[in-house]
Amino acid sequence: MKLSQGVEWAVHCCVLLVQAEEGEAVSRTTLAGYYGLPVAYLAKHLKSLVQGGVLVASSGPRGGFRLARPAAEITVLDIVEAVEGTAPPFVCTEIRQRGACALPADHCADPCGVARVMYDADRAWRDSLRGVTVAGLAGRLPAGLRDRARSWLRDPSAPLPAHR
Repeated sequence: MKLSQGVEWAVHCCVLLVQAEEGEAVSRTTLAGYYGLPVAYLAKHLKSLVQGGVLVASSGPRGGFRLARPAAEITVLDIVEAVEGTAPPFVCTEIRQRGACALPADHCADPCGVARVMYDADRAWRDSLRGVTVAGLAGRLPAGLRDRARSWLRDPSAPLPAHR
């Protein structure tokens, strides 16, 4: 399975938004600048996060993005599915019913071993991502990095505190 770099960007931006002042919206330019990302491309992923119910967007001079609900209620799976969609990565095409040794459909009522393994792996992967919240990830950040993030979000043009 391969995820787009947009997933990485989206997760990092959500973790960064935890550092914003309560109720403050952060502009896409500020989010992009923090990580050195192209604004237009990041905007596409931010829009997906809004449509997926992960972020809320506001317009105007003080507009931007903020988490749609508490960080402890947003899972990494929520973000992945907002960016990549909810379709499973494996789709069985039932090749057992093709070719020279094709099985009749009535012999293929249950998923084969290959499909079961793939479905189990997808379920385990999703369960793992469902078990990690944005708050949990933000809590893993070193204090110095949280301080730098808060400073940047308050004023991206101000000098940053030294990295500890």
